[in-house]
Amino acid sequence: MTSPAPTRARWLPSRWPADAAGRKNMVLLVQLRWIAIAGQIATILLVHFGMGIRLPILPMLVVPCIAAAMNLGSILVVRGRTDISHAELFLALLFDVVALTTQLYLSGGATNPFISLYLVQVALGAMLLHHWSAWGIVAMSALCAAGLTFVYRPLDLTEMLEGRLFDLHILGTWVCFVMIAVLLVLFMTRINRNLQDRETYMAKMRQHAAEEEHIVRMGLLASGAAHELGTPLAQLAVVLGDWRHMPEINRHPTLMEEVGEMQAAVQRCKTILSGILLSAGEARGEAPMVTDVRAFIDHIAQQWRDANPDLPLRCDFGPHDYPRIIADPVIRQAVTNLLDNAREAGATYINLMVSRDREWLHMAVRDNGRGFSTDMLADFGKPYRSSKDRQGSGLGLFLVVNVVRKLGGRVDASNGADGGAMVQMRLPLSTVALEEDGDVD
Repeated sequence: MTSPAPTRARWLPSRWPADAAGRKNMVLLVQLRWIAIAGQIATILLVHFGMGIRLPILPMLVVPCIAAAMNLGSILVVRGRTDISHAELFLALLFDVVALTTQLYLSGGATNPFISLYLVQVALGAMLLHHWSAWGIVAMSALCAAGLTFVYRPLDLTEMLEGRLFDLHILGTWVCFVMIAVLLVLFMTRINRNLQDRETYMAKMRQHAAEEEHIVRMGLLASGAAHELGTPLAQLAVVLGDWRHMPEINRHPTLMEEVGEMQAAVQRCKTILSGILLSAGEARGEAPMVTDVRAFIDHIAQQWRDANPDLPLRCDFGPHDYPRIIADPVIRQAVTNLLDNAREAGATYINLMVSRDREWLHMAVRDNGRGFSTDMLADFGKPYRSSKDRQGSGLGLFLVVNVVRKLGGRVDASNGADGGAMVQMRLPLSTVALEEDGDVD
């Protein structure tokens, strides 16, 4: 089921895990290490065979091989987990410092212009690690760089290259500068984007927490009101029953009709209050009703038609086999809220559309009312955001969004190209279906 709407607002549950930034940053470190491995191998081969500087090529090639094994292990860890701890990031950077130190020891120590690559590890530590561990990377890099000024394997230069050592050092320094600049720009921008995504996720979680606290307060208020209203409604039902048997009223058909309408209204109020208590888990002795999707939607639609006889409501079902579900009152209330919202938006007809696929149950309410404003689409699902100028309005869609979110679903809101609006709920069958047999038609 899709909407032809040109404008759309979507609420979607966030899937950014709490430590996903750590996982993404570990992936960046793995990518950086692959670049370092390729660069080391190319540089070693070029210097040894191309420039004639005799290096201990075997031990120097062992280091990138160990780094490659480390990368493969890191990939397996990242694929099997949704979070990476701070300590693991620290150890990964510490390994890179040790690997760089080994290569520099075998190729001239502090005289090697590539000693400046320690700055890349320090910059990454400052971005990724906590205060103490970032300073740990700084201390480790400084100690290693200091040690390489005293302990290292000197380069074995040919007689021709010994006289050009300064020129080679300047060239190597320039190459090292370019490498550091490129790597910092590439990876720091990506790390910053990961951190910004995490901050956005945390802001959404704080917003959801505030909304859920608001819902808890509303739920407590509704539950208390339902208990308090039960007694006067019962008394009113008794009084109306007595009136119905009074001779003075029986002689007037108009009065009898009005008494019947009042009894129906009282019964509807009692049904609504029972649904509130059942949703709050306070109704006793009532087993959840198992039904199929068609019967569930038809029952909701018929109840709504009885309460709104002057507004046509059409139900359309897709040509699918629908599973049995538990008739959850919160889903019924969510659908009813959408129908009521369409009525209050000035609709003259409403279409309730139902379909499914292998994973989702789709329920959409489409109307020919005035639709959503741009501000409403931007703030869709937030409390007290409404086009109706009365106190307390806007809670219907807010409750719908939060009910669907609790069930693991999603809500879309859009305006039709020919006017009106459509709000679509998608509920996971794994949550709402009692059983799932067979394939989708």
